[in-house]
Amino acid sequence: MWGLVPLFWPLLKPAGAAEILAHRMAWSLVVVGIALLFVRRWAWAGELIRQPRRLGLVALAAAVITVNWGVYIWSVNSGHVVEASLGYFINPLVTIAMGVLLLGERLRPVQWAAVGVGLAAVLVLAFGYGRPPWISLVLAFSFATYGLVKKKVNLGGLESLAAETAVQFLPAVGYLVWIGTQGDMTFGTEGVGHAALLAATGVVTAAPLVCFGAAAIRVPLSTLGLLQYLAPVFQFLLGILYFHEAMPAERWAGFALVWLALSLLTWDALRVARRNAVRVAAAKGGAARASASDRGEREPAV
Repeated sequence: MWGLVPLFWPLLKPAGAAEILAHRMAWSLVVVGIALLFVRRWAWAGELIRQPRRLGLVALAAAVITVNWGVYIWSVNSGHVVEASLGYFINPLVTIAMGVLLLGERLRPVQWAAVGVGLAAVLVLAFGYGRPPWISLVLAFSFATYGLVKKKVNLGGLESLAAETAVQFLPAVGYLVWIGTQGDMTFGTEGVGHAALLAATGVVTAAPLVCFGAAAIRVPLSTLGLLQYLAPVFQFLLGILYFHEAMPAERWAGFALVWLALSLLTWDALRVARRNAVRVAAAKGGAARASASDRGEREPAV
């Protein structure tokens, strides 16, 4: 669903990116609110209200994801689908870099190599585009920051989205009222179908997140990480094959470097996961043998 979302935003024209963004923020709260009514999970809201620090982090997450959503919608409807997909390809590299710079995490040599290759890719793409790939960088840094803040907030996916869209709701509705008074709002003036599509932005936002949350508790984390590469792959293919965006040789070279960096990260993550699994299995086996030996010592000989 995330990979195919570039097909949806152009359907909302002639609405501009800002109006689409405001509808997305407003209708997402409606959809998530209905979902919470269905599952009857409200206790977290009272706890959150009594914790000003977490509320501030939720507001920060809402602001950062607003930037991410707005830039993404604008980039797709302005013919920059490939550059937008690049943002989500380099997002893991930015997340790792932020872990080092902000959290003091230590990287393994392969991870350092991946970050170095990713930096080289950005420089190659800057040469290819004739400018820094700012759309990709804004999307990558905003989403990485969003992930970092959500880690600090520590709320479930549905609850977190509800809290963030609650923060976004009043500014979004206020903006829609304002453009309505200016005669610039397309909602209600372009037919019922157009209004329904704008309202559907809430479903388009919430449905993948709900599915992601459900998948996160059912599949291994390493598998989940690999699956997340599917979204930018689909977006990249749509940009080239459906939207027919240009891909000169320099851009292919930059993307190839990004994919090399991601391959290094994936290989390293799988290697470490396999090694840890072996250690856990060995530890369990040792504990089982020790327990059996202990029982043997305690039991009288027959």
